[in-house]
Amino acid sequence: MRKTVAPRTPAFSVILLGASGLLGRMVRAVWHESAGQDFDIKPVFRQAPNDADALCWAPGQDAANLPQVDAIVALWGVKPGPGADLDQNAALGLAAMELGRALGAKKVLHASSAAVYQPGPVPLHEEASLIPPSGYGAAKVAMEAKIARWQADNPGGPDSVLMRIGNVAGADSLFANLGRGARIRLDRFPDGTAPRRSYIAPQDLAAAILALVGSDLTGPVNVCAPMATGMDQIALAAGAEIDWVPAPDSALPVVQLDCSRLQSIHEFPQDSAKAAYLVNAARATGVWP
Repeated sequence: MRKTVAPRTPAFSVILLGASGLLGRMVRAVWHESAGQDFDIKPVFRQAPNDADALCWAPGQDAANLPQVDAIVALWGVKPGPGADLDQNAALGLAAMELGRALGAKKVLHASSAAVYQPGPVPLHEEASLIPPSGYGAAKVAMEAKIARWQADNPGGPDSVLMRIGNVAGADSLFANLGRGARIRLDRFPDGTAPRRSYIAPQDLAAAILALVGSDLTGPVNVCAPMATGMDQIALAAGAEIDWVPAPDSALPVVQLDCSRLQSIHEFPQDSAKAAYLVNAARATGVWP
């Protein structure tokens, strides 16, 4: 007599906020490569997509239609642009914490940014001073501060993870201007090099998020590949041509995050910072270009 095997119960149930945004769509496209059977991940949309079974919720609405979960991943946010209200980043951070408390989540992962740091010549650690040079970075610093204040005022609520994410391959301004046959302008420094920045592939971002969900790590965490990548190498790997301009005195050759805290719980692929890997990973999502 054949035995009936009961379905395996996932170890972690997760809700993804910001599922319809660029970052949310890229991560959703590659979840299956990392999640396996240990994670039950449910995307949540503010407006119903074509999928009749999709979960919908927006800040201010009742959350009775949402299930109890172990964690919330909040990839939503407001980016710089005409008419953008960057102060909404803090409001969204607090909304995610309130939702986490309502759904019994143990932790909430927030999409902060490397823009919270003052760029410098050495890799930036989570303990570096937060002196953001842009309004977007200042908005993310304010979001982090308000989340910390919420936690102090709400003992017993969910923990928070502040993911200070580097440039995501396929989702940053460089990739937005790339494509086969494209021409881009890049700074060239006196030593002949182009700017180097901390990047992360969407697949590695998804895997890092899941590692953070399953770990005891909380607080600020830099999320990027272990090494910086030349922007010229990315452009060439994408099939673009480069028009060089002399780098202004204010330009920084390297902006790199120290991701050793993340590496304590997550191992990156050996090629994670190589340009071809990043370009191919972005293309594999089907979202870029």
